[in-house]
Amino acid sequence: MQKYDYLLVGAGLFNAVFAYEAKKRGKSVLVIEKRNHIGGNIYTEKQYGIDVHVYGAHIFHTDSERVWDFVNNVASFNDFINTPYANFKGKLYSMPFNMYTFEKMFGVKTPEEAKAVIENEKSEIKGEPQNLEQQAISLVGRTVYERLIKGYTEKQWGRDCKDLPAFIIKRIPVRFEYNNNYFNDKYQGIPVEGYTALIEKLFDGCEIKLGTDFNGNRDYYLSLCDKCVYSGAIDEFFDFCLGDLEYRSLRFENETLDEKQYQPIAVVNYTEREVPFTRIIEHKHFNPVDSEKTVITREYPVSFEKGMEKYYPVNDEKNNSLYERYRKLEKSEKVIFGGRLAEYKYYDMDDTVLAALELADRELG
Repeated sequence: MQKYDYLLVGAGLFNAVFAYEAKKRGKSVLVIEKRNHIGGNIYTEKQYGIDVHVYGAHIFHTDSERVWDFVNNVASFNDFINTPYANFKGKLYSMPFNMYTFEKMFGVKTPEEAKAVIENEKSEIKGEPQNLEQQAISLVGRTVYERLIKGYTEKQWGRDCKDLPAFIIKRIPVRFEYNNNYFNDKYQGIPVEGYTALIEKLFDGCEIKLGTDFNGNRDYYLSLCDKCVYSGAIDEFFDFCLGDLEYRSLRFENETLDEKQYQPIAVVNYTEREVPFTRIIEHKHFNPVDSEKTVITREYPVSFEKGMEKYYPVNDEKNNSLYERYRKLEKSEKVIFGGRLAEYKYYDMDDTVLAALELADRELG
């Protein structure tokens, strides 16, 4: 029976980065993944020459030179800039909220005029915001909240904004300038060959078993390795002994159209509560190709049920407390927990890469 230095449970970005660093140091690595593909939620596949983001749009952005240098050493990135629109009752507004947004919404022409409108609307909130609605109004005013935040957020979380905790929206980017770049990060782009090609390069030299359930045969797989990096759900690892952590999930509705272009930009958010989906993604914009067809995806938030993919941890007080109780069960020196599901937190891709690199620093030297 072959022994490995490391068993990696999950073939997503976190373990892919760790695997790359481990292989550089001469370590043997076995990867097991319950899905039938590598890449986790950043998996892309070619359709009519278009890189389709199977689990929703993923745009790499970071301020970390270490992270940017790392990914560019593995794959070539384009210069894609995310400039989404928000569609409210057929009118398109720029995101993040900036002077293009305020000019169209309020008819203002200067930053001072825009600030005056927003400050006046914010003044209705007295004292500390008690829920997400009050928090949002205290940051951007009622008009922006009701048109561009309220419906989208209620669809995303499946609850009224008055019933959501204020901390979900800690801050809202507001720019009193004409700047549609959604991210403030210094570096931004998408792998030219797609994310799956990036993941393949990171896992190069590793043995990979797809369609393999770790938790169904845990003792056997742990016997194959000196150490294990587990990136699956922490409550599942402990057989849900303390209860289930809550998540929100997503449903994707894909459509292939016989036209060159469907919408003017990669991502359009639909912020009305009455529109059941939260956004439409047109994948061709991420890595433009000359094709007579285009692929679009409508994204529907749904309540999580067992068997669905876990997308967004519900990081309220109850669930965070339950996660901390699970974390205290992590007593084995053989198993290392890392990544979005194992740490029960939402990670951007650059945060995932950095966390994996830092784990490699500690673990591999």
